[in-house]
Amino acid sequence: MSDQNTPKMSQSGAVELKSGSITLPILKVLSPNLDEVTAQLEDKLGKAPEFFRNAPIIIDLGDLEESEKDRVDFTALLKVIHELSLAPVGMRGGSQDQQAAALREKLAVLAEVRSESPQPAKPAPKRPLPPPRPMTALTKIIDQPVRSGQRIYAPGGDLIVMAQVSPGAEIMADGNIHVYGPLKGRALAGVQGNLDARIYCTDLQAQLIAIGGHYRTSEDEDVALRGRLVQVYLKDDSLTVDPL
Repeated sequence: MSDQNTPKMSQSGAVELKSGSITLPILKVLSPNLDEVTAQLEDKLGKAPEFFRNAPIIIDLGDLEESEKDRVDFTALLKVIHELSLAPVGMRGGSQDQQAAALREKLAVLAEVRSESPQPAKPAPKRPLPPPRPMTALTKIIDQPVRSGQRIYAPGGDLIVMAQVSPGAEIMADGNIHVYGPLKGRALAGVQGNLDARIYCTDLQAQLIAIGGHYRTSEDEDVALRGRLVQVYLKDDSLTVDPL
């Protein structure tokens, strides 16, 4: 006879590991001068303090020369980043000592991303390139208001929101973003680096808009455009808002 007080085994697992698509901001350190880095970082974060508050980031030292990397006090840099309410979760491109310091702080050490590919020893005969495969457009449609605290992401395509995006809400897409209602939260298009992405909305009141990592805040918006159909696009490395 079984003991009724014996706990039953759950039919489902207690944990699950899955791959996912999460976009993290990358803090590229371009100077070994910590005072200079701190001043410029404070200026950038001051334009959108709530957006970056407690945001997880990757610290990238890969653009520094080898001699400059040794001049970066990684522990002091981490202290500055924490004081500015950022949450570093990993680093890449540093020296062995800097990577060891990152591991002591429980940060992930990521492999460097290199754009150049090794050249073959001998030139290979050229072959005709196959025609490109047509990409399947992936579009996510949201037909309810996006409430404060919600975060919606459309990987690999466009995002269409048929209602209001409330203050404190965040919508993101690898492609374009369309909002058929007041856009009062944050909208980030082209989050995987697509600089041709655009944002369309019927009433732009956004706390922050961004395309391919280029952003601007509500303080920069023209109040004369409120309540009008507008498009946001990237021109000469800056965001442009035009009525439609």
